[in-house]
Amino acid sequence: MIVDVVFEDDRWNAAGLEVLADHAAQATLAHLGLTPPFGDGFEVSLLACDDKRIAALNADFRDKPTPTNVLSWPSEDRASDQPGGDPHTPTDPELGDIAIAFDTCTREAAAQGKQFPAHVTHLLVHGMLHLLGYDHIDDKDAALMEGLEVEILGKMGICNPYTG
Repeated sequence: MIVDVVFEDDRWNAAGLEVLADHAAQATLAHLGLTPPFGDGFEVSLLACDDKRIAALNADFRDKPTPTNVLSWPSEDRASDQPGGDPHTPTDPELGDIAIAFDTCTREAAAQGKQFPAHVTHLLVHGMLHLLGYDHIDDKDAALMEGLEVEILGKMGICNPYTG
């Protein structure tokens, strides 16, 4: 697994984002039993940015000109054909792109009384699941995705992010 991090905000470098991203990506793929049938493994690009940059991306891609914590862009549509169903297995080694905003992550972690690394790891697992075709558009999809997040994070020693 290759996570290529582009640091636009140096605070992410100081926060150890590269290690957090690597662990989150590996844990997600291992939990799902995904191993690439090709060469060097899966690849993900991660943009480590601030609120201004992610607000611009959110405006461009979602018509929401406000900051958010994490955004993701899968390289191919892997969504299930059924609500609450498992997505299609990746056929492209490049899973897609994720952007994460330092300012929003910092505010959320403080407001929720969570350790910053644990909160960021949750958001990275969340972004990875989006790249792999999971979503939370309807209740069945949300239940599946959130359940996987809790299981993956639990294996990483991180408490359920949805129960406080």
